[in-house]
Amino acid sequence: MVTAMTGKAILGISAYYHDSAAALVVDGRIVAAAQEERFTRKKQDSRFPTHAVEYCLREGGIGLGEVQSVVFYDKPLAKFSRLMQTYLAFAPRGFPSFSQALPVWMKDKLHVRSSLARGLAAVSGLPEAELPQVLFSEHHLSHAASAFYPGPFSRALVLCLDGVGEWATTSAWLGDGTSLTPLWQVNFPHSLGLLYSAFTYYCGFKVDSGEYKLMGLAPYGVPRYRDVILSKLIDLKDDGTFRLDMAYFNFATGLTMTNDRFARLFGGPRREPESPLTQREMDLAASIQLVTEEVVLRLGRTLHRETGERYLCLAGGVALNCVANGRLLREGPFEDIWVQPAAGDAGGALGAALVAHYETPGVTRAVSGTADAMQGSYLGPAYTDEEIMRYLQSVDAPYYRLDESDLLEYVAELLAEGKVIGWFQGRMEFGPRALGSRSIIGDPRSRSMQTTMNLKIKFRESFRPFAPSVLAEHVSDWFGLDRPSPYMLIVAPVADQRRLPVDHGYENLFGIAKLNVARSTIPAITHVDYSARIQTVHRETNPRFHGLLTKFFERTGCPMVVNSSFNVRGEPIVESPSDAYRCFMRTEMDCLVMGNCVLLKDQQPVRETDTAWKEEFALD
Repeated sequence: MVTAMTGKAILGISAYYHDSAAALVVDGRIVAAAQEERFTRKKQDSRFPTHAVEYCLREGGIGLGEVQSVVFYDKPLAKFSRLMQTYLAFAPRGFPSFSQALPVWMKDKLHVRSSLARGLAAVSGLPEAELPQVLFSEHHLSHAASAFYPGPFSRALVLCLDGVGEWATTSAWLGDGTSLTPLWQVNFPHSLGLLYSAFTYYCGFKVDSGEYKLMGLAPYGVPRYRDVILSKLIDLKDDGTFRLDMAYFNFATGLTMTNDRFARLFGGPRREPESPLTQREMDLAASIQLVTEEVVLRLGRTLHRETGERYLCLAGGVALNCVANGRLLREGPFEDIWVQPAAGDAGGALGAALVAHYETPGVTRAVSGTADAMQGSYLGPAYTDEEIMRYLQSVDAPYYRLDESDLLEYVAELLAEGKVIGWFQGRMEFGPRALGSRSIIGDPRSRSMQTTMNLKIKFRESFRPFAPSVLAEHVSDWFGLDRPSPYMLIVAPVADQRRLPVDHGYENLFGIAKLNVARSTIPAITHVDYSARIQTVHRETNPRFHGLLTKFFERTGCPMVVNSSFNVRGEPIVESPSDAYRCFMRTEMDCLVMGNCVLLKDQQPVRETDTAWKEEFALD
């Protein structure tokens, strides 16, 4: 816990849609931030973030009565106005959706101030009359603030791309010192995020979570539908602005993302969830991914041409498309870009708090020009060895406790032997990526590691790629990247000298047939297009993880590990020792390392619930 602090404390909150979260900012410093799902174990929990608020206050060593203001990340009344205007514009087609949405709005979403007051009173025990003032930011302003203010640039453009806020779906801003000035925006229903989600839905994945799967599937396909998308679905201008042809979509008023006309355009109904993937889905994924990249590149080039600014910050759900980010970095006009690691709605809680801080007259902002203010995004709870051991003893779990040096040597040896490790260390990450605090790690040199981790540990689709966590000082020796990527939000190519020749006929393989062909000396993290989603590991922000990679490098000559989030399919990333142990016991991980405590799977007592639980997640 941070020692009790004095100063101006602001609590940011996002809730009631998806990815509810809380963040605490004190005198402009980010003290704590966490998503509610991590505590409740309900993926993308949208309820008032009770546990996240409690954690943030505890980490800051303050009570709610010491918080100057609570800031919500968007304006519900403006969002409701957009909803009503949309239904009227499309009437009577949207009546079924309208009849379902209106009661929810009338019961909860229109009364956010009251809902927030009830939640805050329950957390603090304060009467509502003594609660801090509640303020409301705008959705895209919250995104822009989360991208610019913690970023490393004193002056930069900011591009926000998501599904929709109140009205904006895409917005551009100029950040300068402590100010953010809006430049322009694209309004609903014309949305790059919703276009991508429409294809996520049509390919049989879940909207708001399956977009990662679509991006991972894209390299298996051929973008044969690109021209159809550009001629029928989206009118894309040279400057990157766009309009959708709503005749093909159902998201404005219906209960689905696409309609029958969309299905006829692409040759049949949507894929049923969990049914086998076909070449059509792979080609659709490749096509919409390429279109998304083109939009992002055109917008970036236009912003640079119109302003001459050297740097760009990104936020919003589309900013989690690390393939597009990588192309923007390599092919775009900017000297550098920076992406908020919690780019989605969870990060809006942080942005809302920063909006309130920097709107205060007289505040200043210190910027290094190199390092950002996110502290590696390690902003969540941590557990001491004493807390970890107390839990392990309560469940009679055998473990060893090693000192730091012996621990790192031992784990590096296990990794080199091909073991899969659950790695639970320090403060939990804020945002969707595991960055070496709540991670499952393995040897990237292993040809079987990707399949093992997907099918026996993560219980997820075999095609999904894994990311490397690589020592920052060695990244350019292994990848086409010459700068930090600490948040796993940049895709870059594997270096030519690390690639392997493939067998004759590889170019004629299609789809998943490419999966088991080793394409580099680090096959477990090399995607079928020779790319990798890279996290650079820095001694300054995560010394223990950096130390482990260093020991592995000394032992093997490979300065990286496979890094996947510490969870299984359908569950949030683990938060506590009990979450981590439960996940460890219900998967085929070989070893769990929590703090300085080491647990070996073959020494653990087997419980019936551990094996029964796995079966429901088993994939063909």
